[in-house]
Amino acid sequence: MVDYCVHVTIENKPGISDPEGKTILNDLVLKGTHQNVSKINTAKMLKFTITENNKESAQSKVREICDELRIYNPMVSVVTIDAFDA
Repeated sequence: MVDYCVHVTIENKPGISDPEGKTILNDLVLKGTHQNVSKINTAKMLKFTITENNKESAQSKVREICDELRIYNPMVSVVTIDAFDA
């Protein structure tokens, strides 16, 4: 058994409003700085440390936990799960 760091990134699906990202972008525009930035998307990241046999089982277990706890809404969210050696 090995410890893994598993990152769960939750983002809005394309076409779903991102008010926080728009607010940050508007602040840049109002300040007149960073005109080369045209879009900002926000996301939520959860970081798990989990002990499993391999990366695949660590990712699978964390996905199971997220689904069980309904951490995200699959209708509006895209979820990416990445495992790394801890």
